[in-house]
Amino acid sequence: MAWVRRLLDWPPLWLVGFLILVWGLDQALPWGLFGAVGRKLGVILALMGLALMIAAVVQMTLARTTVNPRGTPAALVTGGVFQFSRNPIYLGDALVLAGAMLWWDVPLAAPLLALFIGVIQTRFILPEEARLRAGFGQAFADWSRTTRRWL
Repeated sequence: MAWVRRLLDWPPLWLVGFLILVWGLDQALPWGLFGAVGRKLGVILALMGLALMIAAVVQMTLARTTVNPRGTPAALVTGGVFQFSRNPIYLGDALVLAGAMLWWDVPLAAPLLALFIGVIQTRFILPEEARLRAGFGQAFADWSRTTRRWL
């Protein structure tokens, strides 16, 4: 059953789970605080997040390296969106989640965003960075010194 647990432990599934929690909070405690402005900002954030994710996946695909968070990278991608964030896909996930919080008008869900970032960093980013450090040594050290983990 370890393979089932591992199969289900993927960043997009974590995002879906947190989106369900935010929606559940909206259903239990509707606010109406942000209104139409919140909806517009929510859409903008979510679209920015999706665009960031797509750009990162395209760049990784062009570099012929894996997008699998547990895979062995074949290349260190440091250009494009990776100039601004070492983890643009995860940053995109966080933007989608923040956008959903604004769309559904759930200010009480703000701690869930911090929790999501913590889970992603612990379960995926730190192990990925360890593999990058092991595989690319000084090149990874130089890039990580000049490029922040999130933004």
